[in-house]
Amino acid sequence: MGAWRILLTLLLVLAAPLAVAADPLSIPAITLSSGADGQQEYSVSLQILLIMTALSFIPAFVVLMTSFTRIIIVFSILRQALGLQQTPSNQILNGMALFLTLFIMAPVFERINTDAVQPYLAEKMAAPQALEKAQVPLKEFMLAQTRQSDLELFVRLSKRTDIATPDQAPLTILVPAFVTSELKTAFQIGFMIFIPFLIIDMVVASVLMAMGMMMLSPLIISLPFKIMLFVLVDGWALIMGTLASSFGGV
Repeated sequence: MGAWRILLTLLLVLAAPLAVAADPLSIPAITLSSGADGQQEYSVSLQILLIMTALSFIPAFVVLMTSFTRIIIVFSILRQALGLQQTPSNQILNGMALFLTLFIMAPVFERINTDAVQPYLAEKMAAPQALEKAQVPLKEFMLAQTRQSDLELFVRLSKRTDIATPDQAPLTILVPAFVTSELKTAFQIGFMIFIPFLIIDMVVASVLMAMGMMMLSPLIISLPFKIMLFVLVDGWALIMGTLASSFGGV
């Protein structure tokens, strides 16, 4: 809520000259009123302005608060293990990672839509309360994938002593802990993927050296064997199934 108030204050300061210069007989673009229960309500135009500003954070949200990070890192390590530099291209890998992320995160997004977005659109819930409701399923997802040691590390670095349980951790602490855990998990999966292809490279290099063909690059010879192995074991289905099942605790 601290970041929300800071952002609202900055927007009010920037928009104040426009409000003053406006026609006094016209409806003001920015209004702030208090409800019967003491909660503050913002005008529709101000809410739209806040929403449009929040849209600029969507790329960071997708990368740092969903399963996208683990997926794209595993795909990149897989391409490196195969020895392919540009195939599949970055656009294809990003597209695959994005849609697999939507598949994995669908239950979380559905809860956010049901608990926060729809009540807010129906004017049954104010914007701050909708924001708090939207954080709950997202925090549950991130906590399920975050290692306790990583969370404790950032709690210790923040010098916060008022966090007794993991679910009390704010997003400013939970997000870096979640990203750190995702990087660690992605590299662990990538290591397991790399091993069979590394064995093929070693076997091909040993055979070429025994035949005295040391001027021939082993990568050129091993590449078709690695592609054939990957196709025969239905590698893409295995990789995507493994990545989807790695979030099975959600």
